[in-house]
Amino acid sequence: MGIRTLKPMTPGTRHYSVYDFAEITTDKPYKPLLAPKKKTGGRNNTGRITSRHRGGGHKQMYRIIDFKRNDKIDIPATVKTIEYDPNRTARIALVEYADGEKRYILAPNGLKVNDTIITSPNAEYKDGNALPLNKIPAGLSIHNIELKPGKGGQLVRSAGTSAQLLGIDGKYATVKMPSGEIRMILSVCYATLGTVSNPTHENLVLGKAGRSRWLGIRPQTRGMAMNPIDHPMGGGEGKSKSGGGRKHPKSPWGKYAKGLNTRKKRNLNDKYIIRSRKRKK
Repeated sequence: MGIRTLKPMTPGTRHYSVYDFAEITTDKPYKPLLAPKKKTGGRNNTGRITSRHRGGGHKQMYRIIDFKRNDKIDIPATVKTIEYDPNRTARIALVEYADGEKRYILAPNGLKVNDTIITSPNAEYKDGNALPLNKIPAGLSIHNIELKPGKGGQLVRSAGTSAQLLGIDGKYATVKMPSGEIRMILSVCYATLGTVSNPTHENLVLGKAGRSRWLGIRPQTRGMAMNPIDHPMGGGEGKSKSGGGRKHPKSPWGKYAKGLNTRKKRNLNDKYIIRSRKRKK
């Protein structure tokens, strides 16, 4: 897998890069695991915009991913295809279990067709196998980590990411997240060995505004370019330092964008965080 840079034949392709899709084995998804995906345009159930700058974009079908894998313990599965998923940055793999059932999983980096994976407390330490944290040796890279036993993987699912298991202390495992945060997770939670596929995703350059529109991302106007009535940072002549331009960054509703702690001071999750991602190493 890699990134292919286009020749600058037009202004739109001057900085344009695309995947080479070398790892993809089929362009036809498995239909029984597809579901319709309705776009919201950033609006909630009352019709109000709660997520700005969303709308449009290419039609997509949702791929039903098995993040749990807990109900297939000790049943080996064979990888049938490695596929592109428009709903996430990572690649997905279609696996067929020994009982004949097919499911999609997040593809670890290096997983190939005809490889065998398994979910088991006694599984070997091979990329793609899923084990409880208390059965994984310290120092290994993991992804698709559960926060609650049996709920399915919620952490470390983006392309090219991985966490590191630092050790086990009692009923908790200490895990270093991709952000640098060190936190405790129940050691009976499952995680998948290896790094998430498509590590070159961070090097992709969209190259033109229209490509963002394909992704459903609408344009965003800078607050400094607005009038004072429209934004706290608006107004002034040019890039004004007094008329709102160079003031501390704020949201349209006047909430500071940098330096203001928005996390609850007594968040119940705090007791599981050993080192914050914002603390210097």
